[in-house]
Amino acid sequence: MSAHPGSVVTLHYRLECGGQEIVNTFDGGPETFTLGVGELEARLEALLLGRNAGDHLTYELGPGEAFGAHDPTLIHSLPRSDFGANLGANLTAGTELMVEGGVEFTLPNGQTLAGTVLEIDADHVRVDFNHPLAGLPVIFEVKILAID
Repeated sequence: MSAHPGSVVTLHYRLECGGQEIVNTFDGGPETFTLGVGELEARLEALLLGRNAGDHLTYELGPGEAFGAHDPTLIHSLPRSDFGANLGANLTAGTELMVEGGVEFTLPNGQTLAGTVLEIDADHVRVDFNHPLAGLPVIFEVKILAID
């Protein structure tokens, strides 16, 4: 059976960017994803469609091919007050408000929006809501173990 939307795929994968390994499941347990429901980046998921259990592939993806192009309109200067009185209300659990730190906002529809802090001043926090690997070349290695 080949992978298609709705397939439950168990696999090992590795992501590398700029010579730095971002994630590697080959040394530990595999992960399982349902294709077509947003559990895996859509551009990476598309590379799995039509593939079979046992396939072991490596893709060298150019800038923006894996996580999209870097979009400057996704960089916003937000009032520091948006971060709560203790400046930690909207931060990723266990972190402080700091440059290069992660922040997470809950949207009215219940979804979360993650960003990276670029700058902090007395009144504003500049946040980049692009994926951290947006606009960068990525190596994606995958070994499909099972498809249900």
